[in-house]
Amino acid sequence: MSLLSIRNLHAGIGDMEILKGINLDVNAGEVHSIMGPNGNGKSTLAGVIAGNPKYHVTAGEVVYNGKNILDLPVEVRAAEGIFLGFQYPVEIPGVSIANFMRTAVNEQRKYRGLDPLSGSEFLKLMEEKKKVVEMTASLANRSVNEGFSGGEKKKNEIFQMAMLDPTLSILDETDSGLDIDALRIVASGVNKLRSKDNATIVITHYQRLLDYIVPDFVHILYEGRIVKTGPKELALELEEKGYEWIKKELEH
Repeated sequence: MSLLSIRNLHAGIGDMEILKGINLDVNAGEVHSIMGPNGNGKSTLAGVIAGNPKYHVTAGEVVYNGKNILDLPVEVRAAEGIFLGFQYPVEIPGVSIANFMRTAVNEQRKYRGLDPLSGSEFLKLMEEKKKVVEMTASLANRSVNEGFSGGEKKKNEIFQMAMLDPTLSILDETDSGLDIDALRIVASGVNKLRSKDNATIVITHYQRLLDYIVPDFVHILYEGRIVKTGPKELALELEEKGYEWIKKELEH
């Protein structure tokens, strides 16, 4: 059974249909990359899986771990093990990363019928996971994303992912605005968290991220549909030929 199975998914905002029949299967242990031009539905797909209420689904199903999750609120999907890393992470002034993460981790544990972590247990976990993304103590003690550079924000996203240990991670253009060093650190964190029991969907415009996070499958999302799927080499072909190549292929 697939960890994530999407069938004939149609969704949009208001009267505008953005996704026009998405089909996708993701198994545990796999990394999938979704590529495509701006405005063709990549972030919409991420939002629909995670439960962003601004998108409405008009047809199809999204089955995660055997459950059709489309009626579940966003916080339940998160507690079930779905994590969304944002393209533009928001700032939360006055809330320290430590307090934010302790609340999130213990809410997840509560949902699963586990006791909350004690202060010492939480600090031990935090120290262990900070190493995944080379996070400094000074960064961890600051308010969530407040005054962070683009690279620091993305580092913090992967740190949150490490702390929550999701079964399905969706990274929406995590590489946008990153220099090579930050990209390497973020990608290294993602790779360290990969296991046979979880899966990752990486949404990106550029092949360069896939030099660091090597996908098992590459999907091209164009005009609301996945029009082509292939191995990692498909990303190289796309980089070389551009999206006009896909348009021409579809016209023929």
